[in-house]
Amino acid sequence: MIKLIATDIDGTLVVPESDFSAEVKRCVERLCSDGVKVVLVTGRMHSAASLIAKDLGLDTPVVSYQGGLIKHGEKTLYEKCLTEKQAENVIEWAKSENIHLNLYNDDILYSEKKCYEIERYCTNLHTHYTVRKFSDVNKTKVNKLLAIDYNNPKKINKLEKDLPTVFPELYIVKSTPYFLEFSNKEASKYCAVRFLQNFWNIKEEETLTIGDQNNDIALLKAGGIKIAMGNATEELKSIADYITDSVYDDGFVKAMEKFCYVKDSDTSRVK
Repeated sequence: MIKLIATDIDGTLVVPESDFSAEVKRCVERLCSDGVKVVLVTGRMHSAASLIAKDLGLDTPVVSYQGGLIKHGEKTLYEKCLTEKQAENVIEWAKSENIHLNLYNDDILYSEKKCYEIERYCTNLHTHYTVRKFSDVNKTKVNKLLAIDYNNPKKINKLEKDLPTVFPELYIVKSTPYFLEFSNKEASKYCAVRFLQNFWNIKEEETLTIGDQNNDIALLKAGGIKIAMGNATEELKSIADYITDSVYDDGFVKAMEKFCYVKDSDTSRVK
């Protein structure tokens, strides 16, 4: 029996630059009524992810920042941040590469200037940012740093391969073709799901994980059933047990119907 569903948001539940469908919301409501714990596991900042959880009617912890923060309401269950020195090293690198960087500190998004990258990012994710020189930010709780290049996804691909040798102390992962994320080594979706499995005493084989991008490789590895969306990267599809339909055709719903729905006559499975 599946007791825990750990799901990505963007490209899995939510159509890129849009919203989740009515079918997805009904599906999540049914899963919850069947006694399944549905948890959002995302690279988004907590304030943005928690709004999605609220809209879906979820009352489970929210995993944000690739696994760097787990909160249930106002209570922090798990938190792994970058040190100030680690953050400064990435900021210096980004300046040398002339690549835009988002800085997230204590769940506040900072950009050093108003520009195309930050405007597009915040418009698509319906979130807000603060313009401030990074040297003026008190970097005591850096959740993550995000490099953005909307014009050159090949550069992001190359950086994902090359930078782990430059910053071996960091977790570096591509979350979209345009985004490269830098966070604490223990701030992965795998680490977050493992924490919740232990927290609830849920086994790996009782966990279903589902996503669409390379940052979801870590997520899928924590699940007993590993599902890739039809719009997933080839790298993610290669480790999945099952490939469902795309986010544009409610692939999440179809996967839940196949693996998770409790049949009306099978009430003994609900605990």
